[in-house]
Amino acid sequence: MIPSVLPTYNRAPFAFERGEGSWLITADGTRYLDLGAGIGVTALGHANPELVKALTAQAEKLWHTSNLYQIPNQQRLADLLVEHTFADTAFFTNSGTEAAELAIKMARKYWYEKGQPERVEIITFEGAFHGRSSAAIAAAGSEKMTKGFGPLLPGFVHLPFGDHEAVQKAVTDKTAAVLIEPIQGEGGIRPLPDACLKGLRDLCDSTGTLLILDEVQCGMGRTGRLFAHEWAGITPDIMMIAKGIGGGFPLGAVLATEEAASGMTAGTHGSTYGGNPLGCAVGARVMEIVADQAFLAEVSRKAALLRQRLEGLVAAHPDVFEGIRGQGLMLGLKCRLPNTDVVKAGYAEHILTVGAADNVVRVLPALNITEDEIAEAVARLDRAATTLVPA
Repeated sequence: MIPSVLPTYNRAPFAFERGEGSWLITADGTRYLDLGAGIGVTALGHANPELVKALTAQAEKLWHTSNLYQIPNQQRLADLLVEHTFADTAFFTNSGTEAAELAIKMARKYWYEKGQPERVEIITFEGAFHGRSSAAIAAAGSEKMTKGFGPLLPGFVHLPFGDHEAVQKAVTDKTAAVLIEPIQGEGGIRPLPDACLKGLRDLCDSTGTLLILDEVQCGMGRTGRLFAHEWAGITPDIMMIAKGIGGGFPLGAVLATEEAASGMTAGTHGSTYGGNPLGCAVGARVMEIVADQAFLAEVSRKAALLRQRLEGLVAAHPDVFEGIRGQGLMLGLKCRLPNTDVVKAGYAEHILTVGAADNVVRVLPALNITEDEIAEAVARLDRAATTLVPA
């Protein structure tokens, strides 16, 4: 008999009743150190007092109206995003998947309104993950994502990751945009070198192609800058964000320049829940905290400490780990043993990590994890790794 919850997840055999910062706690009081942060979502930790305050203050006044009316909290969050990014405008969604849908629509509508409706193709890359809607899986193109869900939405050109020559050859008079993650998350914590991101920006500029960045997982301070593309000194035309922006509350957005968004006029897109008063109250408080330069400097400092400790872990367990990659507090342990074994060994030591492609274990702690918690995390990972190799 099928369970009441559709069985599309391989869930770990425990549940959590509450959270405190970097810790998740079961009903019997067992504490787990969380290095997954809800897959990069709880950027400021569990039950963060500042976010709880923002949420409850708004919840006592108004949860939801609709986008048929003015929403002051939405305006406030949009203003903060425009102030701190390349963008001129923002549209709010409930998830990264919804943000992907709009980004794709926006790019195609741009060219339609420019009198070039044939420019519908969007270049994407092997290993990408942009969500699980029909358009998002077509964009990713992998068999794992698409098998059994055909026919797929056409108009995507899939290229090898990191093949510059292939990208240059793929841009034609039918190309609307290039869509890429500055750091692939689900794909195995694979950063795109700054030089490559600059090269893509130059290519898009020279061909008139729009550059869409998916910063759903790598954005909102995770790399030590507000958004990962800032390290390369470039800006996109359109950007998808989600996960950390809500600190655990379902929230996403598409940010765009005025030019890129010029085709999106009244009636061309909408959302029932996107940008409602409750979500935007939380999102605005997240932005106020994470966009602060002192906060971002602390992320970079703690990221350097964590990476140094993890390098020592890799060196101490060469039969378990091959290396470490990533940026900021978005790190991946490349494993020699199955990454699922490493994650499960962590459960026994009451530490939570997240698997990814390419046999990688993701380390995505809360951005405000403490130094003591970093030391404790690595100690627990060390004990977990020790159990995986016979003495």
